[in-house]
Amino acid sequence: MAPFRAATLATTLVASSTAASAHPHVWVDMQSAIVFTDQGLIKGVDVEWTFDDAYAQMALEGLDVNKDGVYSQDELAPLTKENIDSLKDYDYFTVMRADGKPLKIGAVTNAGQIYSSDKLTLHFQVPLAAPLDPMKAKFMLKVYDPEFFIDFEYPKEDGVDVVGNMPKQCSLDVKPVPTDAELEQTRTLLSSKGKDWKPDSNEDFGAMFAQPVSIDCAA
Repeated sequence: MAPFRAATLATTLVASSTAASAHPHVWVDMQSAIVFTDQGLIKGVDVEWTFDDAYAQMALEGLDVNKDGVYSQDELAPLTKENIDSLKDYDYFTVMRADGKPLKIGAVTNAGQIYSSDKLTLHFQVPLAAPLDPMKAKFMLKVYDPEFFIDFEYPKEDGVDVVGNMPKQCSLDVKPVPTDAELEQTRTLLSSKGKDWKPDSNEDFGAMFAQPVSIDCAA
């Protein structure tokens, strides 16, 4: 059986890091849901990633142990575990902030993976180490690879949702996708900077390509 370790997201990222410039090597269509407690606190985010066909075929190689053409939960479990374990070093590419300051996260829960309609999808929940009161601090979420070797994108509609009891004073705000011209401008800017350059903000340059999601609450 082919080793599933060869096609995990983290090893793909490491292998791609030898490339001469920052361009995506894996493409992900994603869904996110901000999770609220019954008390109206933000407890984390549910994420769902559907991978491009090229990565999926590499990742699935050798996992159909019984050769029945179907990838069962048991057969996909090793790939799921390896990805979740290795993504821990990258904070699962999921950055949550309160008033611009990074929030600590806990261990991933509810992880699973399915292969259906020729698509491989990984889902899991990234919990906050401590729930956040959105009435006291502005919450923002970005899902991205800091090195931009993995391109995460929401669909044009219905890519982000809320789960649980969001306070009535709060609303979900999904910023527009950067235009091609804006992305090209960012790439041109980055190409003129040294490898140790950092943006003026407290984010890394990968965040410049990410689509922000926020919870805005009236005072």
